[in-house]
Amino acid sequence: MKAMELFLQVADEGTYRDWAIPLIDVNPSPAYAAELARAAEKSGVDESVISGEALVRGRRVAFVACEFSFMAGTIGMAAAERLVATIERATAEGLPLLAGPASGGTRMQEGTLAFMAMVKISAAIARHKEAGLPYLVYLRNPTTGGVMATWGSLGHLTVAEPGALVGFLGPRVHEALFGFAFPEGVQTSENLFRHGLIDAVLPAEQLPTIIDRVLGILMTPRTLNYADALPSQGDIAFTSTADAITRSRRKDRPGIKALLRLAADDVLPLNGTGEGEHDPGMVLALARFGGVSCVILGQDRVTQRTGKPMGPAALREARRGMRLAVELKLPLVTVIDTPGAALTPEAEEGGLAQEIARCLSDLTTIETPVVSVILGEGTGGGAIALLPADYTIASQNGWLAPLPPEGASAIIHRNLDHAMEMAEAQGVSSQALLGNGIVDHVVPELPDAADEPAEFCARLAVALEQTLAHLSTIDSRDILSARYRRYRRLGL
Repeated sequence: MKAMELFLQVADEGTYRDWAIPLIDVNPSPAYAAELARAAEKSGVDESVISGEALVRGRRVAFVACEFSFMAGTIGMAAAERLVATIERATAEGLPLLAGPASGGTRMQEGTLAFMAMVKISAAIARHKEAGLPYLVYLRNPTTGGVMATWGSLGHLTVAEPGALVGFLGPRVHEALFGFAFPEGVQTSENLFRHGLIDAVLPAEQLPTIIDRVLGILMTPRTLNYADALPSQGDIAFTSTADAITRSRRKDRPGIKALLRLAADDVLPLNGTGEGEHDPGMVLALARFGGVSCVILGQDRVTQRTGKPMGPAALREARRGMRLAVELKLPLVTVIDTPGAALTPEAEEGGLAQEIARCLSDLTTIETPVVSVILGEGTGGGAIALLPADYTIASQNGWLAPLPPEGASAIIHRNLDHAMEMAEAQGVSSQALLGNGIVDHVVPELPDAADEPAEFCARLAVALEQTLAHLSTIDSRDILSARYRRYRRLGL
């Protein structure tokens, strides 16, 4: 697919307009000038990068893409300057940017100066993201080298063409340098998805729908039909701690996936850490509850209980969500529902304790509103890693404890017989958490979320929407200082 074909595939009919950013003179040698002229004649464009704007489902979007038929889409100084100028214009005009790279990387004919363009391209994208503007990437076949290592790998959301060759070192170069072929199946869209490096593999015809959904979540102004007030706490018929823990462990209890499916107005799942890992026990998505959009991340208890306990990769995926919330200037929602983190040699060697520490540090200093939800089981370090927030909501049968009650009983009594007695004494229930100031609001279950999943998730979604709307009216500096004081005074 040519770059212009991609633009026309995505744009609303008749709305694409080329920005016609002029090229700088790279003072080519006569031989290189002739090569550039042949490339222009062959491709029908004046350089390997073209850019413009269009409407996508009625929203104005900036575009930049490689034309692979122009010298394999390689990036020289003129192409890099056009690329950077496009990014800067999109930033100045407050536009989301869709990039469609397809390139062999840096243009060898221009040497180190072209190579150094990787720096200014990355810097321009960073400034675009600092402005809170979406940067969306569609990796086309092929995308390699310096392009994959800069603007191809910096998207808030990254989608790839099915079957595309995507990787750092092109296979032809690898074989020439090392004398043997690169293993098949590694540098493919599908393999990158499996390793949590990209968010989806989709054909180009599905891009308008994805872009519309992303921008619907990220750029739709907040609208509410009620005052921006925190949810009011009604009377709740709390049951015993033992009963709450038993109910929280029901297999049919709604978890984060049910919450998103039943109560969110729109959800766009993301995939992996972006750094080569994916843990199915962590869910990461862009979502909208009523009139408020957010980044949401949380633990999938069902997956964790069926042979995949939460490891360090899950927390690294959570930290990706924290970074996205800051970059996109969106509030963050964390959902706690875990029987406990993995207790394995792999988790230890992968840095589980270190990732818990980094999550706690990130959440206590993140410059965006944070709401945490204790949805069900809240066991140990894996639970507290997602807890720090400006406001914490718990389900009636949710709980938080340093160990599962059985573990606490084993430590103190050297048996499991006193598990629920220990839980009561430790104050793990939502009622105790509310009384101790750890939780700010409890969503009732009537009497058990597993018996009324849709109704319970709807009540939780309303509480989330109200809380997020309220926090969005507070200055970020005030939020940070209040968050520090909140945890500094606990227990005093």
